[in-house]
Amino acid sequence: MNTITSLFNIKYPIIQGGMVWNSGWELASAVSNAGGLGLLGAGSMYPEILRQHIQKCQAATDKPFGVNVPLLYPDIDQLMQIIVEEGVKIVFTSAGNPKSWTSYLKEQGITVVHVVSSVKFALKAQEAGVDAVVAEGFEAGGHNGREETTTFTLIPIVKEQLAIPLIAAGGIATGRGMLAAMVLGADGIQMGSRFVATVEGSGHQAFKDLVVQAKEGDTELTLKELAPVRLLKNKFYNDVKALYAKAPTKEELSNLLGRARAKKGMFEGDLEEGELEIGQVSALIHDIKPVAQVIEELIIDFEQAKKQVMLL
Repeated sequence: MNTITSLFNIKYPIIQGGMVWNSGWELASAVSNAGGLGLLGAGSMYPEILRQHIQKCQAATDKPFGVNVPLLYPDIDQLMQIIVEEGVKIVFTSAGNPKSWTSYLKEQGITVVHVVSSVKFALKAQEAGVDAVVAEGFEAGGHNGREETTTFTLIPIVKEQLAIPLIAAGGIATGRGMLAAMVLGADGIQMGSRFVATVEGSGHQAFKDLVVQAKEGDTELTLKELAPVRLLKNKFYNDVKALYAKAPTKEELSNLLGRARAKKGMFEGDLEEGELEIGQVSALIHDIKPVAQVIEELIIDFEQAKKQVMLL
């Protein structure tokens, strides 16, 4: 047991990222059943859809699971009401000010974790009263911090100043990566990209297939003027790059992005016009496996890496 396994009452200090369009009840329950902490990604769910996923997850596992809630979500009040009504006991918040909801959630007996990309925001989250912090490095997929600090640098910097448990995210897909993050000071890890490429992940099969084909350099962080996001390079990415060559305004970038591109790409499988969010570590992901196998192999790799380090 460590601080993370104790905090969430789980077997392994492994959290599945609550990724939009990829983190439905099948993935979250599978991760929880395998000894980690599964998270539903509320950022791509209407309130009543979230309620359905919570109920299905409760039916599929008797283990702890949680919900990831982007605080800038337009129907945030409804989401939080449903989370409380359905008895969810763990909430990860992101993309917003943790002060806005942390006190309310903790009054409901909910464990709260906030996702950050810098020491500054980690300390603000701690001040807001969260129970733990996820520090996510620049190599992570999806929406990212503006500081461009890598996980290898971010984790020890945050650990140096933080008094509450620390979870590392960004660029972790193997047991060796997990060990490295914990040596740097993390109490546990959060993985997103590796769980995208699983049988239970709710993303489109065509998107999963593209993820396992990805090589070094196939992703890039872009659209920083709107909300920095790491994408696989495709036609949409090339259109963004071409627009940048013309020194676009924020409005022009927003018009190109439009609406529902992430759904179109990751959930509906449009590999040309869709927004395909994935991390740099996709270059280390070579197959699509059941969640239970992913976690089992992760722990074996972690233990083998520990033994090798002890022999140095």
